[in-house]
Order: sequence, then C-alpha cells, then structure tokens
Amino acid sequence: MEDEYQLEYFKSEGLTRNICSSCGKAFWTRNPDRMVCGDAPCEPYQFIGNPIFRAKTVDEMREAYLSFFEKQGHTRIDRYPVAARWRDDIYLTIASIADFQPFVTSGVVPPPANPLTISQPCIRLNDLDSVGRSGRHLTCFEMMAHHAFNSDEKEIYWKDRTVELCDQLLTSLGANKEMVTYKEHPWIGGGNAGPSVEVLIGGLEVATLVFMSLGKQKTEKPPIELEGTPYYPMTLRIVDTGYGLERFVWASQGSPTIYDAVFPEMVSHVMQEAGFGHRLHDSDFIHILGENAKFAGLMDISGQRIFELRQKVAEKIGIPTDKLEKMIAPVESVYAIVDHTRCLSYMLGDCIVPSNAKDGYLARLVLRRTLRMMRELDLPDEKLGDLIERQMKIIGLSKFEQDPDVVMEIVDREVDKYRTTMERGARTVERLAQTYKKKCEKIPLDEIITLYDSHGIPPDMVKDLATSQGAVVDLPDDFYSRIANMHSESEQIQEKNPLFDYLDRLAHLPETRKLFYERPGSMEFEAKVLEIFDGQYVVLDQTLFYPEGGGQPGDTGLFLTPDGLTVRVCDTIKLGESILHRIDGGNVRKGDMIRGILDEDRRLSLMRHHTATHILLHAAKEVLGAHIHQAGAQKGEYSSRIDIRHYKHITPEELKKIEVVANRLVMANSSTSIAWEDRTDAEQKYGFCLYQGGVPPGSRIRVVKVAGDIEACAGTHCAHTGDIGTISIIRVEHVQDGVERLEFAAGIAAIQHKHHQEDLLNRSAEAFSVQVEALPATSKRFFDEWKEQRKEIEKLSSRISELESKNLETVDYNGISVLVKRLDLPNPELVKVATGISDKGGIAILVAGGETARVVVSSGQKGVKAGDVISTVCAVLGGKGGGKPTLAQGGGPDVSKIDDALAAGESFIKSALHV
Repeated sequence: MEDEYQLEYFKSEGLTRNICSSCGKAFWTRNPDRMVCGDAPCEPYQFIGNPIFRAKTVDEMREAYLSFFEKQGHTRIDRYPVAARWRDDIYLTIASIADFQPFVTSGVVPPPANPLTISQPCIRLNDLDSVGRSGRHLTCFEMMAHHAFNSDEKEIYWKDRTVELCDQLLTSLGANKEMVTYKEHPWIGGGNAGPSVEVLIGGLEVATLVFMSLGKQKTEKPPIELEGTPYYPMTLRIVDTGYGLERFVWASQGSPTIYDAVFPEMVSHVMQEAGFGHRLHDSDFIHILGENAKFAGLMDISGQRIFELRQKVAEKIGIPTDKLEKMIAPVESVYAIVDHTRCLSYMLGDCIVPSNAKDGYLARLVLRRTLRMMRELDLPDEKLGDLIERQMKIIGLSKFEQDPDVVMEIVDREVDKYRTTMERGARTVERLAQTYKKKCEKIPLDEIITLYDSHGIPPDMVKDLATSQGAVVDLPDDFYSRIANMHSESEQIQEKNPLFDYLDRLAHLPETRKLFYERPGSMEFEAKVLEIFDGQYVVLDQTLFYPEGGGQPGDTGLFLTPDGLTVRVCDTIKLGESILHRIDGGNVRKGDMIRGILDEDRRLSLMRHHTATHILLHAAKEVLGAHIHQAGAQKGEYSSRIDIRHYKHITPEELKKIEVVANRLVMANSSTSIAWEDRTDAEQKYGFCLYQGGVPPGSRIRVVKVAGDIEACAGTHCAHTGDIGTISIIRVEHVQDGVERLEFAAGIAAIQHKHHQEDLLNRSAEAFSVQVEALPATSKRFFDEWKEQRKEIEKLSSRISELESKNLETVDYNGISVLVKRLDLPNPELVKVATGISDKGGIAILVAGGETARVVVSSGQKGVKAGDVISTVCAVLGGKGGGKPTLAQGGGPDVSKIDDALAAGESFIKSALHV
C-alpha cells in the first residue's frame, strides 16, 4: 500500500519518506536526516518539561479544537453516550467513528452533518492494566475528531486536505510542524480497512488519520488482500480521524504524566487522602517521577511482566529497581484510581447499571478494580462515591442523564456487594488452593477467570490467599485487560432456522404488503396466494396477520378458500421481506384469492399488552430513575413481562407507584403516534433510548410514541392509551443481578387476574369462616396460635424423648451399648435420643413410622460408620440415606418392612463388631 501514502501535500511541503531504524516502519518527515519515526518506544518523550503546545486546560483544548474545525466548515455535534445503545455488537463507545457505525459508514443513512466535528468520550478497557503505569494509558478519554463522508456523487475532502488540516491545527496550537512526523500505519478494524497515518510529535502520538475505503462486503470491484482476508472498495470513502484530547493537554503542560496534566485537582486530592501528599514537594521524588515518565512508554504490559518492564525503566533512569518500585507503585495506583473514577462517572452518569452481564459487567469490573487499589492505599471504601461525585462535578453534572444521588446509591450498593464477595470468596479460594496443592499443580488461569466471572473474586485475592495456603498461582499482569477483552463485544449467535432454506425461493416474490400497519384496527382482509412451501407455509401478496417479532407472538386466525373451506392459521413468521402463514390442515392453492380472518380477541389482547409494555417502561423510569432500560420483553395474550435494568430489588411500595403512574397514563387516553422516520433524524431528536428492544435495520425506523415513551418498535399498538382498559402488575421477580422482571396483565386479562385474586381471598376467608376484611387479622391470630402450639408440641416431644431415653434398654455387644428400636418421634427427637447413645460410645438405629419410614443412625465407634449402616437399613425399606460417619439419616416408603429393616441393621452391627 506504499502508493497510498504518496500525497501531493507531503511533496509540496517537502516531506521525505524514511524508514525507522528502530521499528522498521515508514514515516514522513520534514527533516531528511531523521532516523526514528518519533513513536514510543522508538523515541522517549521529548515534551516532559518542554511543552510543545501552548498551555491549555481540558476544557480550553476541547474548545480550541472544535472552534478550529468549525471555522474550517465543519458542523459541531454533541457527544454520544458511552453506552453504545445504537449498536448490537459492542457495549461501549470505543471511538468517535463508532457513533456512525454501522448505518452511516455503510451508506444506509446519511451522517448528521458532513463534514462534522465532535469530541467524543470513549471507553476502552483493553489496556486496563497499563493505566497508571505507562503515564499515558487511560480507560476513558475524549477522542476529538473531524469526519468527512465522501461518495461518488459528492466529494468533501480526502487525504491531502486531512493532513493539511492537521498541520494547520497543530500550528494554531503553537507546535513547530518541523517536529511532526507522519508514520504509515495500514488500519484494519470492525470489518473495514484503509491506509492511515499516526501523527507524532515529541515522541507522543497525538492523532491518527484513517482513510477508511475498504470493507469485507463483496462488490464488483477487485479485492485487495490484507492479512489474508479480501477487502473490497466501499461505496463511501470516510475520513476517520482521532485526536487525543488528553494527550494534547499533556503535551501542552509538559507534566511528568498525562494524569498530572488532565486531573491535577483529583491527583492532588487522592494523594492527600492516601497520606503521601508531601511527596509532591519532595525534589528527589519529583525528579525520579519525571525521569520515569520519559521512559514510561515502555510500560505497556500486554504480553510482558511488570517487573521486567520496571527493570528496563530503572536501567534507563539509573536507579535500583526496588527503589523505583517503592516510590512509583503507590503513585501509579493513585493515577489509576483517578482515571477509573472518571471512567465510572461517564459509565454511571450515562445510565449503565453495574451487573454480571454486558455493559454492566464492564462497569463492575472497573469499579471493583478501583476498590482493590483503594484498599492497597488504605483508602476507605466509602470514599469511592465521593471521588466519583467529584469527577462528575468537574466534568459538569449537566452533561449526564443520571441523577448524582442515584449514582451515589448505586456505588454504595456495589461497595456492600464487594465486601460480601470478599468475605465469602475467602472460603472458596482456600478450598480451591487445597485441591491444587494436593495435586502439586499450579492453579490454572481458567480457574481464576471462573472465580472472577462467576463469584466476583478478584485475582489478587486469589493469589494472596492461595499462596498463604501453599498453592502456586501464575497470575498474568494483564489479567484485567484480558477479562475486559472477553466481555467487550456481544456474542452474535445466530441459530440455524430451517425456514432459511426457503430464502432463495422467496427472492423472486414481491415484498408482502403489511396491512397490519395500514389498517391496524381491521380484522378481515382479502389477498392472493403467491406461494406455498411444503403444504404448510403460505405466502400472500398482502396480510393483516402480524408476524412474530419484538417479543410479540405472531397472529393466528383463519383462511376461507374459494371452495368454502376453512383453514386454520396457527402462526405467522417474517422471513426476509416475505410473511409466511403456517397453516394446520386444509388445502390452499397457489393463485387463489382467500379471505383472512384474525383471532380478534387474541390480537386485541396482544395490542393492549404491547402498548402497556411501553407505558410500564415509562412509569418505571419515572419512579425508579433515568437508568431504567429494557433488558427483554415477552408479550402474551393473558399476561406479559418486561425485564428492566435496575440496581436493586423493587420494593412493594415502588411497585404500587409504578402501577399507579401506569394507570394514570392509561386514563389520560392520549393518542398513540406512529410514524416512519429517517434513522439519523430520529436519533438526533429522541436519543438512543429509542432502542429498547434492540436495533432495527434500515435507513428508516418505525417510531412509536406512547404516553411519553418513544421507541423504535415494529409491533401493533392501541390507537389510544384508554383502549388498554387497565394495567395490573401481577408480580416482580429478580431474574439476575441488575435485572428485575415485571409480570403484568392488561385489559380483560387484568380483570381476569383481579377476579382470580378475589377468588383466592374469598376461599381463604371461607376456610377461616370470616369476612374478607377480617382475613389479615384472623390469619395472623391463627399463625400466632400455631407457633405457640408448635412450641408446646416441641416441649412435649422433648419431654417424651427424655422419658423414652430413660426407659430404653440397650444391648451389650462386646462392651458396646447398642440400641435398635422403632420409636415414633419427630426427627429432631430421634436424633437427640440417638446421639445420646453415641455420645457415650454406643450405636443406635431408630426408625419412626408414618406415611413413610424415617431412619436415624448414630455411631460412637470409628469401626462402624453410620452411613454404611443406614444404607443397609434403608435398602430394606425401599429407600436410601446418607450422612457423616457419626450421624446419618434417611428413610423409605415400605413401612411394612420396618421390623425387617431393624433386623438387617442389627445384623450389620453384629458383623462389624465381630459378635
């Protein structure tokens, strides 16, 4: 791809193409004698103590960038959330171009502006373990960018203008463009590719200019093979730039690390809280910190050990490794804590709820890593909420959707969960350590990953506890980065649908006309049969039958044929652009004009439940907070459910409030608005809460507005909220960490549920012979009396067992007291009697009768294990039992064999005692 970099701008500016003597990569420079590309570690940082830009704060640098590109004809657009709700392949916004994938970059929809400029907060966790150590890595950073989307019809600008704008920007900020190098770097990512140049100055990469022009989608044009994969020229040619805001600020400050430049207030605050703020005034410390920073670019720990990298840096600086480690490691933890708390501010502020799945998993990963480092610095866990709140205030509370008080509550709950995990985890790790110690094997990485994924046990805790138990743990220094990489992208699982075999045969058919959108209130229609597959699936030219989708089941009903026959339609499915009607029996012929009749009551119930789902989601958000987001839904005829992301269990009081708010919205009888809108316009107007039930394809999306809830939704809905009738929440269920399930009924189904509840109350009142109003007091009185009676029964049983024990006659076998007897007592009393014998060195077999036989065996002799005895006894009774060597319990259904079972048990004991 060398010819891709032969830019006219490079030639006109007098740049030459050299090969780096360190890494062997090509780069462009205005200094023909330059031998290295200018990238770390080929060149140490040159700007520390010697800034290359005019000094600016984060806010000042962002504004300088955006203003510059606005003056160059770009439209400034607002940032997108860090939770990539418009994507179904990734969870977090990892780059500015991610805002426009996949629909803008594939040419399906136009960009919100062209050209445009943005400063997009991004989160990348693939270098999590390097944060704080390298001096430059961040989990959360702002990617300042300008993008141009070029097509054959309209050229905005391409490579030369992009590089020219970069030079002009750097110059406007005070940089000497003679110091700038452009390193060739072919770019591949996300199914796209193209040439790119890394912009380097002072040993620091400040920007990357990507010229996205290739994709994996096959076209008529010949492919270009990259890394063994064919790529084809795209319809669009996209200028995809990324300028690191924090790196620009760092280079303008010349501070030892990026953290000192970007977070001066927070670094100072955490240093003071950790008790070594005095180091900020220690000249020896400041000198070593500065020298370490110049070579800190080496500290990219992926694939390498921290100790080995620390040695390299120590050799460069000229001090012992242990001295460097002692001075730097605590400060690196401070830097990481400051970075992570800003990352969490964006995650939680943009309504991510920590959990064990998806983006919530990543939020919890960062949060718990922060807590671990805080504990290493003896910072109390309670400080985490304060640090996140400080970060939110520095960024600006108005920039977040979530209320800060809710964020603090989420953090407090996560801290409590972390403490519980640490307490419970210790026992789990100790058992695992003993297992591998006995096998003389290292605890494998897979086990450590499982402990973290399934139990939340941090790897450092595993290593410390396992080592103290004498086990060996080989923990990689980039553990957290590996975990983050494993969970950063969603798994695209596509089940093989046997109906896919029909796709080729459907290709020649026209798209099925969707009458259910045009005439949502109609229940009958006429249509022509276009195709029949295997006598079971019928394709019509148009249909009122809604196909299964978005959690709404497909419609059912009838076909009336020209011959007067009735054919049952038992399901409706969408395949490609065709809608298939699955029929059960009957005879439908291709070319027939048939009459379709929907199951009206079923369709109306599904419409009510689907509309109610929207209303409940909106009501839950009003009651519980802005973070409420749908995690799944299933509509039904008699009840439905919606799963929502929430950080704690919903209380009965909150559930009542949600139901009241929902029914108020129903009674308002507002109109449901449904319209097809351009995707880009809809996103700009309504935000990404549009995508509650997934991300639909296409350039236009169907936007449904119901009582304040606005979603992209393909389902069928009531024309007015009042048509729902009523909404009744049946129950709330905690389905997984961070997800609550509301089961509800709407319309006639809600009334039926109410009748069912009344029937239960009436039957319960009849059982007590009281009025329904008296049921709570009566049931409480009966329960209290029952508890008192149970206590009396237990006292009496205990007294009986004492009396029985005094009257029991044991048999002496070789000096050992043995009791074999039927004793019809409750199990606790059987155990008490049996252990009274075994505590004195004896052996007891006790069996109680009833509907089934219950057996207790207790042994005070090491040579006679209770578990062995009970197996023999229970086998005769047709059952089984088990327990410890000293005490075992079991039983069997054959009560008639109790005497035989006792005899078998006694025979076993005699044999064991050699009687």
